[in-house]
Amino acid sequence: MPALRLPASCLSRSRRAAALLALLATLAGLPAAAGATATLALVDCRLPHPAGLGSVAARCGTLEVAEDPAAPAGRQIALRVAVIRALDRRRAREPLFLVAGGPGQAAGDFYASYAGAFAPSQRSHDVVLLDQRGTGGSNRLRCEFPPDFDVATPPPARLRELSRACLRGLAGRPEFYTTSVAVQDLDAVRAALGFERISLYGISYGTRVVQHYLRRYPARVSAVVLDGVLPPDASPLGDTPLAAQRALEIAFARCHAESACEQAFPDLGRRFDALRAELARRPRHLAMPDPSSGAARVLEFDAGALAGSVRLLNYYAGTTALLPLLLDRAARDDLAPLAAQLLMVGAHLDAQLAYGMNAAVSCAEDVPSLARLDRAALGATYLGSQQIDGLAALCEGWPRGVVDADLYAPLDSAVPALLLSGEADPVTPPAYAARAAAGFRDHLHVVVRGQGHGQFAVGCAPRVIARFLNAGTARGLDASCLESATAPPFVIDLSGPAP
Repeated sequence: MPALRLPASCLSRSRRAAALLALLATLAGLPAAAGATATLALVDCRLPHPAGLGSVAARCGTLEVAEDPAAPAGRQIALRVAVIRALDRRRAREPLFLVAGGPGQAAGDFYASYAGAFAPSQRSHDVVLLDQRGTGGSNRLRCEFPPDFDVATPPPARLRELSRACLRGLAGRPEFYTTSVAVQDLDAVRAALGFERISLYGISYGTRVVQHYLRRYPARVSAVVLDGVLPPDASPLGDTPLAAQRALEIAFARCHAESACEQAFPDLGRRFDALRAELARRPRHLAMPDPSSGAARVLEFDAGALAGSVRLLNYYAGTTALLPLLLDRAARDDLAPLAAQLLMVGAHLDAQLAYGMNAAVSCAEDVPSLARLDRAALGATYLGSQQIDGLAALCEGWPRGVVDADLYAPLDSAVPALLLSGEADPVTPPAYAARAAAGFRDHLHVVVRGQGHGQFAVGCAPRVIARFLNAGTARGLDASCLESATAPPFVIDLSGPAP
């Protein structure tokens, strides 16, 4: 049993202490599990929006667990937990645990950024946020990478230097920050809060965590929502260039089909290829103010930086709407607007992602599959293999992480599942969710037209998710309202999109 941070008065072995523990659960507004011997004490708190745009009221606490599960008496780390109570306590159902993506994003930051999207579910479900170990307030594994780390992949020698420096400065042993250990934490929090059964929402990498938790603790799960789905057997690093190429071609085809976009930016695909070739021959050095801080920046913008810019901006329909305009300006040798957008996205990622935890998961769970890649197929994409080779170099020298032997095994589950995909997702395409859906006997897979990565806030998706959780089955679930969801129109000039 993990150690808990509780008031000293709760540590007595007497019956009075047991009663006091049960009272703490009651005061926290949470049911005590039958036979439970401990609870997680919660106090009022607020979850700040990562960009400083307000905060969300919650009840927070910490749970101490062993960093190495095989050494329960060894070093302990604190897991940060927050609970947002259901609005209708009389009709409250099983809680909804949110599992963030990345890997490396904290659940608390994710929810604080998008709390409104989960409001329909919160009406009848407590929302539980566990910052996965290595993220947020759960012994975050930070790495001090250059500010343009997400703009372009540094050369392998530089990546090896950054990797060694990162490992030296980590606040934990990265081999114990993998998915296989994280699901044990998740169940420890479930037990400490006194819940018998839970529902789970996972996005992107979080869908891997949710599926593995379901594999390990099937009797504890009522329903799962998988958004931007990674099937258990996926190799997202190796497949990303192919998915990204597909998503970009969808964007170019949509621009070509819209008269205003085609007229403003004709032959966009050919001009993009020409720009890539030109930047490969002659990289540009851009001197420009940082769009977030105003500080002077000098940025080498080459073909790799162009690919990184397009990859990140093509993640979401809202930023994809800017791509034709930005690529047109770049083709006219005005690279600053594209670079400025990319720097803003990169700054957001730097604030949100714990890169040490990201590497701990990727090096242990994804890099081993890179030996099986089809290099010829990757070479035909705009991303190529640069990012993948860079991660392989970054992971050299990292300790072998804990990976369960069945992490990649297919599921066979009777737990109901709602799977959500964006038609133009550049990292978890709809085909991924279709593969994962085969592991669920009760499921619905919804593909949202024109959208990118993550559907939880698109159109009526919040209501669909809430209806699914309340029904406890995907059978008969009506998600037809998502058929009317459309991608934002392309921005034609600096005044905005075409009317």
